[in-house]
Amino acid sequence: MNRHRALRVELGARSYDIVIGPGGLAGLGGALAPLLKGRRAAIVTNETVAPLYLPTVTDALERAGFQTLPVILPDGEVYKEWSVLQRIFDALIAHRFERSSVIVALGGGVIGDMAGFAAACFLRGTPFVQVPTTLLSQVDSSVGGKTGINHPLGKNLIGAFYQPRLVVIDTDALSTLPRRELLAGLAEGIKYGVIRDEPLFARLEEKVHDLLALEPEILSEVIHACCRIKAEVVAGDEREESGARALLNFGHTFGHAVESVAGYGNVLHGEAVAMGMMAAAELSVRLGICAAGEAERLRRLLTASGFDLRLPKGSVEDYWEAMTRDKKVEGGEIRFVLMTRIGHAEVRGGVARGLVEEVIREGISAN
Repeated sequence: MNRHRALRVELGARSYDIVIGPGGLAGLGGALAPLLKGRRAAIVTNETVAPLYLPTVTDALERAGFQTLPVILPDGEVYKEWSVLQRIFDALIAHRFERSSVIVALGGGVIGDMAGFAAACFLRGTPFVQVPTTLLSQVDSSVGGKTGINHPLGKNLIGAFYQPRLVVIDTDALSTLPRRELLAGLAEGIKYGVIRDEPLFARLEEKVHDLLALEPEILSEVIHACCRIKAEVVAGDEREESGARALLNFGHTFGHAVESVAGYGNVLHGEAVAMGMMAAAELSVRLGICAAGEAERLRRLLTASGFDLRLPKGSVEDYWEAMTRDKKVEGGEIRFVLMTRIGHAEVRGGVARGLVEEVIREGISAN
């Protein structure tokens, strides 16, 4: 029996496969070799992941004929910035990497974003491969080609759309993931159910504790469902031009503000997204576009999963200022992704500031 699931992101000449299942790290070299002319690979990872999985990936690539170069970065959202990105460029230039070389992103969302951005910039474009090792990166950030770094004034404000050549999701890598990180990834999985797939949401309501226990079948099923949805959305709106891809940011406008106000790294991205989804749901109810019972259904699942939905303490003004720097701002107006029911969301502008501040104030006062 084939234990792997596969699907394809259809983007014409930029199309690529996503392979999901156990043992993907050990098979990376064989999967990658047919896609590339060059045989030099920089493995960008961090100090936490390197001791766990760098030897396996190095061996897999070298057995397939690649020369490898490890580039080990510090671990954490706080390091997703220019000076750390420069370390990747320094290593590539010092070792005379060429445009036919490949950059392998081995780690979570931060590593994927930084390695991908480096690949987009180095020699004006170098192939890269996503090998996500966290649930959050497996269900979301490794797919779709969003790359970048943070700026002190906002998250992911500097970056590029740049698609990988391949995404290899090894579900075995989750066995070493701390529970807090696992939970952070679950938030993005719940997001996909809210915006587009009520059956997925219902499945998570039924099986969330099995997923958190890393039960293989439900784990593979949920990861595949999330990647399928993202692949479909990205194929239809690769660069967020039609508005369809913006739906993937449900919870992120509030969530990015949470990260900014709390200080990058103090609240995990997935934790912030969970808070942000609940805030967006509350705003949807206040606007009269979503029944209170639908928002309550979301709250029950998030709470049952173990999320703390209280917003970090801070001024309402600081939250608002962070939100006005969000990438979805158009013409100075914040465009919110709001839910109308479980399984459906839409993008709306023209939301009164007072309503947004009410939601923020209520979230902070819950502390």
